[in-house]
Amino acid sequence: MRLDPVTMEIVGNRLSAMTEEMCLTLQRTSRSLYVKETADFCCAFAGLDGGFVAYPRGIGVSGFVGLNVLTAVRAAGPLEPGDVIITNDPYRSGGLATHLTDIQLIEPYFHEGELVGYGWAFIHCSDIGGRVPSSLSPVNDEIFQEGLQIPPVKLVRAGEPSRDVEALITANSRTPEANLGDIRAMRAALRTGRERLAGVVAQHGLATVLDAQRDLVEYTAGKARAALAGLGDGTHRFVDYLDDDAVSSLPVRLSVTATLRAGDLHLDFTGTDPQVAAAFNIATLGRPHAWITTRVLALICTLDPGIALNAGLIAPITVTTPAGSLVNPVHPAAVGVRHASANRVNDAIGGALGLAAPHVLPAASSGLVVPVVVAEQRGAGQNVQVLEPMVGGTGARDGADGVDGRDSGISNLSNNPVETVETEIGVEILRYGLRTDSGGAGRWRGGCGLELTFRVRGEGSKLLARGLERMCFRPWGVRGGGPGAATELIVNPGTARERRHFKIDVLPLEPGDVVTLLTSGAGGYGDPYTRDPEAVLRDVERGVVSREAAARAYGVVLAERDGGLAVDGPATADARREHHPDRLGGPAGGDAATADGGPERRAWESVFDTATVDRLVAALFRLPRPARTPHRTALYTAVLAGLPAGFPRTPPTPEQRDAARRTLVQEITELERMPA
Repeated sequence: MRLDPVTMEIVGNRLSAMTEEMCLTLQRTSRSLYVKETADFCCAFAGLDGGFVAYPRGIGVSGFVGLNVLTAVRAAGPLEPGDVIITNDPYRSGGLATHLTDIQLIEPYFHEGELVGYGWAFIHCSDIGGRVPSSLSPVNDEIFQEGLQIPPVKLVRAGEPSRDVEALITANSRTPEANLGDIRAMRAALRTGRERLAGVVAQHGLATVLDAQRDLVEYTAGKARAALAGLGDGTHRFVDYLDDDAVSSLPVRLSVTATLRAGDLHLDFTGTDPQVAAAFNIATLGRPHAWITTRVLALICTLDPGIALNAGLIAPITVTTPAGSLVNPVHPAAVGVRHASANRVNDAIGGALGLAAPHVLPAASSGLVVPVVVAEQRGAGQNVQVLEPMVGGTGARDGADGVDGRDSGISNLSNNPVETVETEIGVEILRYGLRTDSGGAGRWRGGCGLELTFRVRGEGSKLLARGLERMCFRPWGVRGGGPGAATELIVNPGTARERRHFKIDVLPLEPGDVVTLLTSGAGGYGDPYTRDPEAVLRDVERGVVSREAAARAYGVVLAERDGGLAVDGPATADARREHHPDRLGGPAGGDAATADGGPERRAWESVFDTATVDRLVAALFRLPRPARTPHRTALYTAVLAGLPAGFPRTPPTPEQRDAARRTLVQEITELERMPA
């Protein structure tokens, strides 16, 4: 290191505080509900190499610390004081933007004509044009449908705003005033950063600030390697699934092989399905991108809570992401709902590293983020707002239950106050709370999902709910713990007009319609029949576990006593003596000894086992990229034709299973014979 530890710590803390003040400036001056309340934004300070040197710890989206601004900076051309770059293009920005509704601003910071670094800010805007209100839909099959693509260009030149660029953005959005207001809030945040950085340089000198950029990142990298080294060396694999790709009923496979060597971690995504003709692709450009490393960063920060947030966190991580796969698509693949796949990457990495450190890693989280969007007519215009960013709970771990109703697995978005929602959107919130019996049973219970029920008040309203997942393949439990409950979306529940939906594009709603979203619960940890009966009683009293589930899943019998409930000790002991290890069903997942993904996953993998599907994916990647999806669809269609209509929710008979497996092998063999 070039600096002494005390100076490095002081400068590092000042830069970190600077980024938090930038975030506060942005949030307090923003216009849109999703920024000022939900907090889908962030600011940071990047060094001369484009990596983040300082990142806020307590405000803004936490998962983007591994991004890099340098590709966007170079694309925008020579920079001078007063310039500000704008972009939202995932491909042209080198993965800095991750979908088109995330607008990025970058300002070069100078001192006496010398470049010091870059201020960065982003917000998720309410709408950037495209085919549907809010721009994002799971069924978009190319990025051109997702809205206005802004390559890295100068929004401000030498302090003078480009009215042409602003006009172009305004003309291509359903929410132009909110967008421009949020862009100006970002510019204010960048100005705050510029002023605070000038103060740091004035006090400590330019050379010290430049030396600190390198030292801070290198110090964090060393601490990150030390944290990962504690997991031991080894290679571990885990497979997980998206329910489907929204344009078909076929699940999408994600495979991760994690190799730990002396504190370095390599993540190999070979075996992951090809990119899909839908919006679930993640534009990583073959790099250790934020959306495929977030779980590792969270693990490092858990193992070393005092570690600084900067680019050094990703220094130990390398990746293999096959070109044309879900995690490294080729332009113009749609990427709007990339967060759904990122959640599943998180789960798969957690499963793989959980094999290395089963007492450290939790069971699967609820595995979804669903921004519930309501688009409604307001006079001649449209009001497009995220009503609530719905998540579930966190997975249980050795020694602790999961967190109910909160999951910061890929972001730490806030929930919106009900009063604010009802003021800004024409809806009435009927219920917003924890979902009973949704957390996976275990010695340590998985976190509960959420329930959101609201009534539509206005005419011409439409519902969009991108990111709906875990409606089939449930969050898995570990070491005997059970899976969480599946997600459900119901319109007009309990009435003659009740309709249940899976993934939706744009769902028209009538005044008076009632919408209920029940998010998935997280996986449990350990045998539920070893859970403390008093803990089960407390869960029942809190309403997160029903009395019936206490008896069924935990073997805990409750009796009414003195006006309340109490554990019936003898009856509970009798019930638990009758318990057998196979009560929860056979395990599923990356390691048959530790993970239980529920009956749907067991049914799927009874036909589509890991080794055979490895052959299938390898055969698909031998084909030209345009041919992969059609051949994949045709193959699965041929195999599924011999299985029950509700498969995998409906399990096959042994005869159906065996016949389907034979068809699968035959189809793969024919595929392997095709010329590359």
